[in-house]
Amino acid sequence: MNDSLKIPRKLSKRKYALLTGTLLLTSAGLITRVLGFFYRIFLSRTIGAEGLGIFNLIHPVFGICFALCAGSIQTAISQSVAANVKKGRSVFRSGLIISVAISMILAYLIIQFKDFIASSILMEPRCAPLLTFLAVSVPCAAIHACINGYYYGMQRPSVPALAQIMEQIIRIGAVFLIADIMIQSGITITVQLAVMGHLIGEIASSLFTVFAYRFFPPKMAKDFAYDSSHFSETAPGLLHLAVPLMGNRLVLNILASAEAILIPSRLQMSGLSDSAAFSVYGVLTGMALPFILFPSTVFNSLAVLLLPTVAEAQSEGNEKRIGTAISMSLRYCMYVGILCIGIFTLFGNDLGVSVFKDSSAGQYMTVLAWLCPFLYMATTMGSILNGLGKTSITFTQNVIAMTLRLLFVLFGIPRLGIFAYLVGALASELLLAFMHVLTLKKMVEFVWNAWDMIAKPSALMILAIGIYYAAFSFMDPFGGLPLFIKTALHILILSIFYLVLLFGAHIIKHGED
Repeated sequence: MNDSLKIPRKLSKRKYALLTGTLLLTSAGLITRVLGFFYRIFLSRTIGAEGLGIFNLIHPVFGICFALCAGSIQTAISQSVAANVKKGRSVFRSGLIISVAISMILAYLIIQFKDFIASSILMEPRCAPLLTFLAVSVPCAAIHACINGYYYGMQRPSVPALAQIMEQIIRIGAVFLIADIMIQSGITITVQLAVMGHLIGEIASSLFTVFAYRFFPPKMAKDFAYDSSHFSETAPGLLHLAVPLMGNRLVLNILASAEAILIPSRLQMSGLSDSAAFSVYGVLTGMALPFILFPSTVFNSLAVLLLPTVAEAQSEGNEKRIGTAISMSLRYCMYVGILCIGIFTLFGNDLGVSVFKDSSAGQYMTVLAWLCPFLYMATTMGSILNGLGKTSITFTQNVIAMTLRLLFVLFGIPRLGIFAYLVGALASELLLAFMHVLTLKKMVEFVWNAWDMIAKPSALMILAIGIYYAAFSFMDPFGGLPLFIKTALHILILSIFYLVLLFGAHIIKHGED
């Protein structure tokens, strides 16, 4: 028999589920990110950098609503289902009732007070009509978040992955169609188009997950039977998990909202006009950051699946399994993060010009590149801490990191402009990552080898860059291609050099062992 067919048998059922789940969510995330890039490019060229800035300014309102009615309940459902599969269906239904009820109240409040929110909180009256679309999307987000939490807890990530892709495809298709109709009708395209796309995507995702749950619910093993429990029995335990998370996420979203609202006003204090300030904010949040966050697809997927896996391992008292998950996450966070530093520092300017026709986007990328390892570490380590039930510690450390970044916004931007925010973002993620790692080190034994995880991949990245420059020093065979295709091919070649060197070093190490 072919050896490749035996590989899955070498993994335990749980490890295999984690691996396949991560690959599935990563693939879905990669597809949606790629589609999202084209979507961002389209928006940047239709509503402009200022429009992107206004569009991103209303996102904190959605973030606060999602924290209150969906995100925390999704996490609680995932944890509860993973810990007690028999009660999973009852827990899910209770969570769905709570989530949708809260979301309906929030949607009503947003519509009722949209003018006040836009003028007095967001400090931009142009946001008022956009908030109505945002409000309608909140119950839809609550529905698909709860269903996704149920599937994650059952370690069946296929439906959330497909919903992610479906949402993006329908959003982009609908926006392209609406934009085409508006152009043919002579109607001016405004930021309202992007908000309509957001609403359409949320509706599509909720309808798809409801359909999947109705006709393709996650199944338990044959020797298990569902334990039907009433709402009054499951709701208290679910809320016991969700309320602290809800409070934590609410505070974090308020801090993030304060940051988003203050950046344009502080940029104006630095000497920029209102239009220029929103343009700079739009370039940063709508162009540069999506590139930097693109590789985080892998770690966001891993983080989602690590939480129930770690919670299950803790309930079994399997500390070794938790330590292995931490070591694996740290290693690959550093590997990918160091690769991203090399890519964005070398090619950030070319990416900004070729994709968005904006050189400042590339400049922001070269600075933000140094965020990558620490951003990925903070994401995965935070998820593991939450899985271990240390949500209060995660919350406190996130507040400290976000407060540091907010101080850079308040006092740095008026003096140094947007560069102060870039430095603050790097400092806060660095602090957060190390706080998470040090906390886990006190709780669980895991392998941390600075040479193997930092020094070696850094040296190999430098060597890969040297090989790259040596290979292209005499002639560039891609010189006649469009800048974006040329840059993409150069990034691919540099990545191959780095990965081959990394794989070679791994083989040599195991050969010595």
